[in-house]
Amino acid sequence: MPLLRSAFIALSKNRLLRRFGERSSVGRRLSARFVAGMEIEDALRVTEAVNKQGMSVTLDSLGENVTSAFEAHQAAEIYHQLLDAIFERKLNANISVKLTQMGLELDPALAETIARNLARHARATGNFVRIDMEGSPLTQVTLDIVRRLHARPELHQAIGIVIQAYLYRSQADIEQLLADGIRVRLCKGAYQEPAEVAFPRKADVDANFVRLSRMLLDSPAYHGLATHDEAMIDAAKSFAGQHGIDPSRFEFQMLFGVRRGLQRRLVSEGYNVRVYIPFGRQWYPYFMRRLAERPANVLFLAKNLLRV
Repeated sequence: MPLLRSAFIALSKNRLLRRFGERSSVGRRLSARFVAGMEIEDALRVTEAVNKQGMSVTLDSLGENVTSAFEAHQAAEIYHQLLDAIFERKLNANISVKLTQMGLELDPALAETIARNLARHARATGNFVRIDMEGSPLTQVTLDIVRRLHARPELHQAIGIVIQAYLYRSQADIEQLLADGIRVRLCKGAYQEPAEVAFPRKADVDANFVRLSRMLLDSPAYHGLATHDEAMIDAAKSFAGQHGIDPSRFEFQMLFGVRRGLQRRLVSEGYNVRVYIPFGRQWYPYFMRRLAERPANVLFLAKNLLRV
């Protein structure tokens, strides 16, 4: 399976395949399981349907690594439109933002300004911005930006971050974030990382995820545990039960189109569930990383390919 994962991650960076996939009807049909649609209205319609099932939503406008400040501001405008629409339609949803989409690799100050403006808009509409985590070379600058923004009195509790359990550094990072009172979304991690910075064995990543989950559950802030792994979910439920942690104090987070039955079961058991809903025309890298994560996703793709 590590070879399969590496192969799909490599394919996620293939420009020729990306161009074909994002422009073809076949590609859009195959991506529909994991991507809500191409336009804002598609995402809002799916959000409303998910809300009706008793689950909250995080919306992600797909795209990363912009090449100009103009593109960064264009990407930000989509999120401003989302925040307004969420408020106007009274949806139970927030937004997730990649700083490379906001110009991080062009100018960190530009990305921080755009993120600050989004957090201010979120605060004004009673909402919340989650800053996503990307590859390990960007971990520190992302943490620095989030910590600076959260420290601003007008943005307190309007911004949070993602931490990846496969990085060796994540325990120390979470300790600092908890001291700052910053809300965390914990995931295992979806990028190809060298053994110098990340656990190469799945068993070690799983063990670290459980360890970090317990740190988050034991803190007073409201955090999200992002996993489709029932062993990780059961470990969190068991720890919460043993320590008298009410289910209202945290949430499980899952991807749109993945383990839908498990999502509904957790809701029926009284747990908070948030569905991460991506949308947009630049869906190919995200889609390939989803295939890299779980063999079941590859089987789903193969079955649908035969129907095309």
